[in-house]
Amino acid sequence: MALTLRELAGSLGLAVRAGEPALDRAIGWVHPTELTDPNAFLEGGELLLTTGLALDEHTSGAYVRRLVEARVAGLGFGIGLSHLSIPAALVATAAEVGLPVLEVPRRTPFIAITRAVSRAVAADDYASIVRTGRGQQELTRAAVGRGGPGAVVRRLARLVGGWALLLDAGGAVIEAAPASARGFGPGLAGELRRMKAGARVTRIGEHEVVVQTLDTRARGYLAVGKGALDAADRYIVNTAVSLLSLALEQNRAQGGAVRRLRSVLIELLADKPESALRSMRTLWGGAPAPPWSVLAVAGTPTARRALFDALEAEFEDLPERPFFAESGPFVVVLCTADTETWVLDKATGMQAGISVPVSLEDFGTGLRQAEQASRAAQARRAPVVRFADHAAHGLVELVDPAVAQAFAGTLLAPLRRHDETGRGDLIASLRCWLEHHGHWDLAATRLGVHRHTLRNRMRKVEELTGRDLDSPGFRAELWLALQV
Repeated sequence: MALTLRELAGSLGLAVRAGEPALDRAIGWVHPTELTDPNAFLEGGELLLTTGLALDEHTSGAYVRRLVEARVAGLGFGIGLSHLSIPAALVATAAEVGLPVLEVPRRTPFIAITRAVSRAVAADDYASIVRTGRGQQELTRAAVGRGGPGAVVRRLARLVGGWALLLDAGGAVIEAAPASARGFGPGLAGELRRMKAGARVTRIGEHEVVVQTLDTRARGYLAVGKGALDAADRYIVNTAVSLLSLALEQNRAQGGAVRRLRSVLIELLADKPESALRSMRTLWGGAPAPPWSVLAVAGTPTARRALFDALEAEFEDLPERPFFAESGPFVVVLCTADTETWVLDKATGMQAGISVPVSLEDFGTGLRQAEQASRAAQARRAPVVRFADHAAHGLVELVDPAVAQAFAGTLLAPLRRHDETGRGDLIASLRCWLEHHGHWDLAATRLGVHRHTLRNRMRKVEELTGRDLDSPGFRAELWLALQV
């Protein structure tokens, strides 16, 4: 802690002549001068020392007011040289404006005051360096431990003796320490909107708050607050910013790899179910025991990421853990009837399709059913469609499955081969166009493409199949093939 005027006066036996209520001010440095206007040479926070060589009863008042403007911590007035006592006008004005004045007797040289303050400043600087170093070590241990970013945020709050918030790019609180600090989040919204990079210092009530952007591709923020943040606090916050930026980028990269692995297992489950199930058990502790309900949940990329994050966040807390993965435009979830509702609660604002219960060997069928039901939910703008309800009276039910699959495979084969080249998305575009009864604008909007792009794709369908989409019979055949 910095040396205060009260501590200095007590240690050197200096009498206080004015400004006693402000004696707890910290002394930043000592500056002796006989100038009547030393403001140009001051930074604020100094204890100014003078013998009053150029001061008298007439000039003292204005002199004190200039020192207040310069934000000095206090004035040390040496007596026994040019003045036997401190001018009364100086004492009166200092008392009026609240400037502490210490009387320095001739037996106490100014160098003694300078030495006392410099020792205190050096000790404070050393303590700050030690505190900063220890803080950096503790934060680093927290960052490499198993607690992740949350552990860093909690340790940071303890180190600065205040609170800390980790926020995402939209200002939502990711981590808070202590938990009650979440209440400061709304008060930072305006600052976050104005920030592009770097750091900003603001106030929320009685708290000084420093907000810094994190150096990540998905921008985030760290906000730290307390009554007043000192230099050591800010060094520690800077360390936390670097560690959190690195940790979040590593988490993002690792999370991407894990998500890709999940997607591969979903693909493997359709072709080699036993091998896929063994991998699930090895990596994630397995999947719920069949029969499964297969859910295919559609939504915007942002909504799908949010659902995936929500499933990951509570994955460990579920007694019957579902298996989930991204598959094309869907988040696919394998669960039991008991956990269907739990998953659907996380998919608010999205469209989910649910298969009939399927065995391990029938997963591929269940996935197709869930995707078809999800597309039906999108077309109806319904939150959930069950395949059993969707297909209960459909034409597909009247056709032998082997015959239907052979018919669909033959009819759609040229379109699928075209899509595999990466030159277009004919199957999805055709499905959407048929679902919207050939309405170009509605289907194009749903697909997120221009209507001319959609028209070009449908012309390509006609070219590859050699058939005319204006034919109701051909449309019906295509629709049947897409349901299989």
